[in-house]
Amino acid sequence: MAVADDIALIEKQEATLVFPAFDEAVAFKIGSAIRDRALAESLPIIVDIRTFDRPLFYAAMPGSNASNPDWARRKINVVRRFLKSTYRMVQEQQRPDRSFKVGEGLDISDYVLAGGGFPIAVKGAGVIGVIAVSGLPEREDHGVVVDALCQHLGVDGRELVLPPEEK
Repeated sequence: MAVADDIALIEKQEATLVFPAFDEAVAFKIGSAIRDRALAESLPIIVDIRTFDRPLFYAAMPGSNASNPDWARRKINVVRRFLKSTYRMVQEQQRPDRSFKVGEGLDISDYVLAGGGFPIAVKGAGVIGVIAVSGLPEREDHGVVVDALCQHLGVDGRELVLPPEEK
């Protein structure tokens, strides 16, 4: 799949996966669903769900490591700054060093181009937070979040799933 096709599909994911409302109970339900999947599939990830003013859910799975929370933090910062998914940013920027262009003024210690951060958008309110997953290859981190959102929102994910990356 071409980069432009990936970007268009991710934009469709972002436009479709919008919540009617979002609160602590919703964050817990989605976080728990991701955690349950991670345990069932032995995914070595962390899950960090937060609104822009506070954390709402965090879980670290067996096999995750000490760098995963920092990767998630930097992904969260990117979503907060650009209000779109970090994997979309990866595709749009095409920067193999994972950093933003110097002119952006974004320090690599606080911002990273890596998939796995997805905006929490609420109808009528816009983007209010982030769901971040870290520990898998970035396309898979992104997919874990999208799958969980499709399941929670009752959306048929077959039209939204990114195909496996071409090698």
